[in-house]
Amino acid sequence: MANKSVFASVKGAGAPKATATNRAGATAYAYSDAHYLAQVAMTGTFGNLFYQDPMEELEYTLDLAEAVAPEFLAKTAIYARKEGHMKDMPAVLLAILARLDPALFAKAFPRVVDNGKMLRTFVQVIRSGQTGRKSLGSRPKAMVAHWLNTASDWAILQANIGNDPSLADVIKMVHPKPETAAREALFAWIIGRPCDVSLLPQAVQDWLVFQKTGRGAVPDVPFQMLTQLPLSSKQWARIAKTASWQMLRMNLNTFHRHGVFGVTKMVDHVAAVLRDPERIAKARVFPYQLMVAAQNVSEHVPRPIREALHDAMEIAVSNVPRIDGSVVVCPDVSGSMGGAVTGHRPGATSTVRHVDVAALVTAAMLRVNRDAKVLPFEVKVRETRLEPRDTIVTNAARLAGLWGGGTNCAAPLEWLNLRGRAPDLVVFVSDNQSWVNTRAGGQGTAMMQHWEAIKRRNPRAKLVCIDIAPYGTTQAQTRDDVLNIGGFSDTVFDQIAAFASGRMGPEHWVGEIDRVEL
Repeated sequence: MANKSVFASVKGAGAPKATATNRAGATAYAYSDAHYLAQVAMTGTFGNLFYQDPMEELEYTLDLAEAVAPEFLAKTAIYARKEGHMKDMPAVLLAILARLDPALFAKAFPRVVDNGKMLRTFVQVIRSGQTGRKSLGSRPKAMVAHWLNTASDWAILQANIGNDPSLADVIKMVHPKPETAAREALFAWIIGRPCDVSLLPQAVQDWLVFQKTGRGAVPDVPFQMLTQLPLSSKQWARIAKTASWQMLRMNLNTFHRHGVFGVTKMVDHVAAVLRDPERIAKARVFPYQLMVAAQNVSEHVPRPIREALHDAMEIAVSNVPRIDGSVVVCPDVSGSMGGAVTGHRPGATSTVRHVDVAALVTAAMLRVNRDAKVLPFEVKVRETRLEPRDTIVTNAARLAGLWGGGTNCAAPLEWLNLRGRAPDLVVFVSDNQSWVNTRAGGQGTAMMQHWEAIKRRNPRAKLVCIDIAPYGTTQAQTRDDVLNIGGFSDTVFDQIAAFASGRMGPEHWVGEIDRVEL
């Protein structure tokens, strides 16, 4: 017989050999360059994360952007902005593209730079020199100038909020040639030069009068232009009545402090706007933004408004599909999931953690798939009782409250195997930095070993891994029965359902990006 110390049987043999080491130093599977770039584009924020710092993230983003075809880079920048609603990362990818392929850059620019804040972010990235050039260059300068000349007056006023760079800085950099006397006056006013006030947009004229006298109707200008003025409760109420859905959601405590909810019918108005399905859809709101709003709203804000946030959450995830067959959802509640989704950055206010997102995905799946089994895990599975009829916010908070401990992505699958269960669909939401129960010598990860055992009992079983951190490795190798999705956009639930029903393959997610038309 052959030497058993060399040829000993391996329990659960059949899993593909590991191809990489993750940030925790354990065995893992590497993504392809295209998949890794897509993953980074949908999750990267250039903030301090549990396993990396911003400069490290920038370095591998640059490497990945140059490793893929420029066409895929352009499509990824567009997809991250339009589908992922990302902010900094699309601007960075666009800045790299400006250096690599000016023609493709010109095609991608208007679809990535879709508002003034994105314009200023793009200029900031270019001027930093971190993407390979310190000056805008002729093509980028022309695209920025075109945006400034063709944007609406309202878009220009919104772009004029913020600094480093300010819109005045951008105008001075690119020297746009105004096509009308009115736009010339607006540019002059923004950069602090004399201008014919009568040519300024009417909203700006009204604001200048209101700023000086405090009389008349509240001018129709961006919210930030009004916040430093001495306004009455009724004037604040007028602002709330015309506010966008997102602005209402973000400033409920501010409106409360200024007495808005004491004005007649304002409670009913704000609550109705917050739960309006059309406005929710138009706002492109992330469900976790609603969860944070519900968590942070003052207890003194009237109950109907607080309840409206819960209603809005239910509406925001109304596209969660019902899955045929048995479903298990596994949120990672380990210690590394405690970092902010946007990373830790000076001046940043986001408190949304990776564990909050994992808990929210799980609670949303459970709301529709009420027979689903939920297996929160860290080193081991954490038993918890969830009621499908409870609100999504309530169940998500209960799951996030389990946070802490090491990471063992194999734990839920081992739990299922010990009980002889083989569900039709298993959904993981994790940062994939499993290090407990790691396997050495290039063998498959423990997660894949246990998945193979489930597959032997149920050959139709499928595994979906939602990876919500830009670390570049997975514990489950992409193949016909394993789908790796990066980030948490409003398309994730549809992709889960399509994969579970056999309507899409494991490469579909990257394929979605590749199908973006330039």
